Amino acid sequence: MKTAGANFLGNNKCIFTVWAPEKEKMFLHLVSPVEKKIEMTCGEYGYFSVELNDVSPGCRYFFMPEGEKDFPDPASFYQPEGVHGPSEVIDHYKFNWTDNSWRGIPFRDIVLYELHVGTFSEEGSFESAIPLLDDLVETGINAIELMPVSQFPGTRNWGYDGVYPYAVQHSYGGPEGLKKLVDACHQKGIAIFLDVVYNHLGPEGNYLEQFGPYFTDRYQVPWGKSFNFDGEWSDGVREYFCNNTLYWFSEFHIDGLRLDAVHTIFDNGAVNIWELMYERIKLLEQQLGRKLYMTAESDYNSPKVIKVPEAGGLGFDAQWLDDFHHALYVLLDRKGIDRYADYGLMEQLAKAYTEGFVHSGEFVNFRKRKHGTSSAGIQGDKFIAFNLNHDQVGNRVGGERLSLLVNFERLKLAAAALLLSPYVPLLFMGEEYAEDERFFFFCNYSDKNLIEGLKKSREKEFEKFKTASESFPDPVDEATFTKCKLKWEKRKQGKYKTMLEWYKALITFRRTNLIMQDFCKNNIKVYTLKQDGFILHRQRADGKEHLLCLFNLSEKELQYSMPVFSEEWEKIIDSTEAKWNESAEEEILRFPALVGSGANITMPPLSVCIYGSRK
Repeated sequence: MKTAGANFLGNNKCIFTVWAPEKEKMFLHLVSPVEKKIEMTCGEYGYFSVELNDVSPGCRYFFMPEGEKDFPDPASFYQPEGVHGPSEVIDHYKFNWTDNSWRGIPFRDIVLYELHVGTFSEEGSFESAIPLLDDLVETGINAIELMPVSQFPGTRNWGYDGVYPYAVQHSYGGPEGLKKLVDACHQKGIAIFLDVVYNHLGPEGNYLEQFGPYFTDRYQVPWGKSFNFDGEWSDGVREYFCNNTLYWFSEFHIDGLRLDAVHTIFDNGAVNIWELMYERIKLLEQQLGRKLYMTAESDYNSPKVIKVPEAGGLGFDAQWLDDFHHALYVLLDRKGIDRYADYGLMEQLAKAYTEGFVHSGEFVNFRKRKHGTSSAGIQGDKFIAFNLNHDQVGNRVGGERLSLLVNFERLKLAAAALLLSPYVPLLFMGEEYAEDERFFFFCNYSDKNLIEGLKKSREKEFEKFKTASESFPDPVDEATFTKCKLKWEKRKQGKYKTMLEWYKALITFRRTNLIMQDFCKNNIKVYTLKQDGFILHRQRADGKEHLLCLFNLSEKELQYSMPVFSEEWEKIIDSTEAKWNESAEEEILRFPALVGSGANITMPPLSVCIYGSRK
């Protein structure tokens, strides 16, 4: 499957391969347990290789382009001494998998949970996350999405500065630890997704240019050099990343990948990188006998991302729906208009529910141009919606979660708005119990120039958002990282427990109600109540059963006349009931249990209630 790297075949046999098409010579430098240098043979398309019969797992090595200087393997499976140290030979066949019967979860049934391995638990490792999985299962979460785990500089980082796409971060537990986590997830009925970065590499420990033309100056991306997917010698780069997707699926039993910022990946070749990946993954699906998901973060606002390559698309199964977050957030926190100036109307949230993209060809002030195209009619399970993710939290000056920006009632509204939507929901770790520990950007560079450059760039990025009294915490300070760790004991206490139970109720309802399992947006209507609230109407395709979700996003009472779709409406979930209050107060039921057709009801401030048709 894989052409590059140290492929251990058993019986002390290992084939070392590295792509370096413009080099005359290449040496393998074994540094432990014994040291020796071996010249490699150059084969087709610039791949150097050598097969040895006296190598065992744990052997550490470098490659030496032109025999001049040691560099880690670009396709290293493990960097136990960090990004500058030697690569290590790994035996991928020795792990005792127990998930042979695992066939995955249909995407439409998924409730995703994004987490950062280093801050998810106190210990910050793959194995320390395993005892916490039962809490997620009990909540109703059946899929976790790991922020990037490819080897990055130091021991703490968001992961988007990774420099070895095949190597699993050593401080998290390396490849063995990740396999243990995946296996444990599958045993508990949890799918596992992995965030991967194919648009750039981090600056420290990035040695790819020492081997070949991995990068190009033809395109520009905000975070570093763009990869060479369509220029001279681009075949090797394409193979490197296409094989990386297959590597995670086959060697680690990953269920799905989330690709970072696909709009910053450029390939104008006749068969572009997306077509190549799509074909390879479809073939692997047949071999493994299970669905392999590809999801995307995209700024295009175009359905082409989720169309198959045969129809001119990129071939992704689903994409993140930022417009849903922006439209809802600004209505819950009016200060959000400073960040998302092109949002703020209830009609935009209605469009997010019924179509998907809010910006679908309109002029957008932020971009100074028209942006996007319509996604109306596309199934809802082609989109992933959220109220929080690592970007929305960590790219604020103070790293505030939504729980620090709005009150408890608005948090309940946000949860209901997401989980009653026709989209696959994603929660950010701790969101389910209203965690209020901040989540900052952090890293662990060793290069002082990089550290200084990072601080200046963050200062400039936050310039228009921070007040005179605000300053962002030092991203390199270990204390910044430590502050981001979840406080798991909270979920059993007071208001945090109440919010957790609220999420459980909504997820259970989403999973057990047949109408909620319909992702056809043609069966969804939204009626706005001026700029104060909205009615989300979901129905069966035959029109015989209905759900009405009444949202009051204002601080005043609203009046609403129940429609005549049904003779009688029965209350299912009511956010104003005492058990959902932030503190234990006397119960005041503001929504009636049964409502007749055409009856007027009062919607309490900052409330949501679900009614079902009753015949």
